[in-house]
Amino acid sequence: MKPFRILYRNIRDALKSIFRNFSLSIASISCITITLIIVAISMILSFNVENVTNLIRKDFTIIAFLDNKLTEEEIKQVEEKITKLDNIDEYKYENKIEIAESMQDSSDVFKTIMENWDEEDNPLQDTFLIKVVDAENINITANELKKIEGITVVRYGEGIVENLLSVFGIVEKSLIVIVLALIVVTAFLISNTIKLTIFSRKREIEIMRLVGASNLNIKLPFIIEGLFLGVLGSLIPIILVIYGYRALFKYFEGQVFTPFLQLVQPLPFVYIVSSLLALIGVFVGMWGSARAVKKYLKI
Repeated sequence: MKPFRILYRNIRDALKSIFRNFSLSIASISCITITLIIVAISMILSFNVENVTNLIRKDFTIIAFLDNKLTEEEIKQVEEKITKLDNIDEYKYENKIEIAESMQDSSDVFKTIMENWDEEDNPLQDTFLIKVVDAENINITANELKKIEGITVVRYGEGIVENLLSVFGIVEKSLIVIVLALIVVTAFLISNTIKLTIFSRKREIEIMRLVGASNLNIKLPFIIEGLFLGVLGSLIPIILVIYGYRALFKYFEGQVFTPFLQLVQPLPFVYIVSSLLALIGVFVGMWGSARAVKKYLKI
């Protein structure tokens, strides 16, 4: 029972300290709140960039054009060789007649030009549309396809694909660095703010030392106080994430400008981000308090 009484007393003292030093507590909470809002924005951007990157990777398609002189048997042999490649996820065969019909359906201009074509007039080529498992190795797969006899040309947006993945990779890493930097900065700001609170209670702490209070008993109320400050500071960012992101998703109808840039579904995404914000708030509050007590008072 004694540990519970000690814990209860420390929690009570921490709450009293928050209200006793209200202006400093508000400063600490405001600092956490502002920083966590920026952290939340960075996290939302990071998750959505990763989501778009994954969608792009899944949508990358290699188009392998076949020699028009190939017989049906030779086309099947090409298909068998494609299935034996390591990085193939799925593929689809389209003959030139199907391609012409698809193009006519997509545009009146194509329809006017192509509607009178017979099989001999059709200059298009049969193709295999191929999706890969790992987009990072799409160029290796494309080179392997070029070596297959019967395939004349292979296209997958070479150059653009690699550059796009590289840009998204840089953006993701930059956002992660920003989030981590903000967490560290917040912890130091909280630490410095709490130093002022500790200085105002220096006499009280000296009395606690004189009556034989251990280092843990002196530090624990401040650490619990930091925990409460972290929780209070994370409330507004969490509310903004839960309701703000849902409103944003609804306003943009789940995409940014184009179906190509899909946003992450709100559920359970907003709760994952909110949980992370709460943990970050608690961590920076407790760590900042512990650092302030240890370093400033030399306990």
